[in-house]
Amino acid sequence: MTEELEHVSVERVEKYLDITRRARAKATPIHPEGSNEANQLAVMIRMADDYASDAQHFLNIGDRVRAFGAINYAHAWIDAGVKLGLLDGHGDDVLFTLP
Repeated sequence: MTEELEHVSVERVEKYLDITRRARAKATPIHPEGSNEANQLAVMIRMADDYASDAQHFLNIGDRVRAFGAINYAHAWIDAGVKLGLLDGHGDDVLFTLP
């Protein structure tokens, strides 16, 4: 295994924190507030935000592996919202897996 694959650097975690922040800011809800879909999306966004917060916490205490895992979970929740048609990814196939 190469050194890069064996080591999760602070820079790598910060890169993914930034990617997830950009995805969170770019993706917008599709369904009107109060709809069943919007309520489902609220749960997904809460999960994304919680995992992003956990990632930052883990990074702050020096646990880069858990930080990396948590930020990838956070991004996955946002990406799932786009894939399921609850969020509009605005055609960005770099930040999202588009439907």
